Amino acid sequence: MMSNAPQQARGESRVVCFGELLLRLSPPGQELLLQSPHLEARFGGAEANVAASLAILGHHSAMVSALPDNAIGHACAAELRRHGVDTSGLRFADGRMGVYFIAPGAMQRPTEVVYDRAGSVFACTAAAVHDWPRLLDGARWLHLSGINLALGDASAQSALAAVRAARAAGVSVSFDCNYRSKLWGERAAQAPALLREVLAEAELVFGNERDIALILDATFDQDDAPQRFHAAAELAFATFPHLRLMAATDRRHLDVDTHDLSGLLATREQVLTTRTHRLARIVDRIGGGDAFAAGLLHGLLRDMAGQDALDFAIAAACLKHSVLGDVNLLREADMFALLAQEGFEVRR
Repeated sequence: MMSNAPQQARGESRVVCFGELLLRLSPPGQELLLQSPHLEARFGGAEANVAASLAILGHHSAMVSALPDNAIGHACAAELRRHGVDTSGLRFADGRMGVYFIAPGAMQRPTEVVYDRAGSVFACTAAAVHDWPRLLDGARWLHLSGINLALGDASAQSALAAVRAARAAGVSVSFDCNYRSKLWGERAAQAPALLREVLAEAELVFGNERDIALILDATFDQDDAPQRFHAAAELAFATFPHLRLMAATDRRHLDVDTHDLSGLLATREQVLTTRTHRLARIVDRIGGGDAFAAGLLHGLLRDMAGQDALDFAIAAACLKHSVLGDVNLLREADMFALLAQEGFEVRR
């Protein structure tokens, strides 16, 4: 096994992301899986998507994970470096890489994801392997998701060790609940308690009323999504004293290729919302939530006002739907152009 020490942080905008890196395999166009004998390969993963987007937006983002010590694992690391992500926190060991297959939806046929992640190098890496005080040196934020908790006991303990080390070091924790029932499987009964443990250390949570209902065994039956989100945020703030921000997207499906998307951000004083954006002829919705998370972290790191940061985040989420693959490849100017409604003329 080999690993490298993290690079020296540049400035105060260093963000450390922790999670599993994945090989994504998808059929060409909008074919069904194996409708033809072709699969397109890309790399992704919830936290890696955030790390890549933050690097593209000009921040020093670092990825902490474990990959197979083979051509696939090293190609994945190279892809992160191509986007500007610090990969010195990656570890390489014998084993396999997690894979997910995606069949893009069309018309009334929804997109379908098939996971093949059991027993991956990341899922099997012991918590003690990660030297969190060293890996978090110079960081302002640690970002991770609930997927780490779902993959097994080893990755769950690693996530808990990471957030506790961040709290001890004064590093802010950003947590995306990212509840995936297919990944929890037989461990689903453990989900609320494990999610609560991470939320107890978080300052920023990406989640909605369904996540808070699951975690705190609550019910929110208000008339509309903003009201339910507000009620869930109030309960989350009352339960978790370190929590200061809760953010979510509100998505309404008109069909597979047409969605209405807006953003919500709760502080302990107020709830902010964005205008609704109509997304038509969607190219790829996978990674939209990660683009939203990266956009909000970017706004916070740039000291934007709350409404400005939320507007930027939803612009990032919207534009990600125009990009094939998991990562939002667009830059700050693209998000500002959308917010300014500069139109669709060719930029020359």
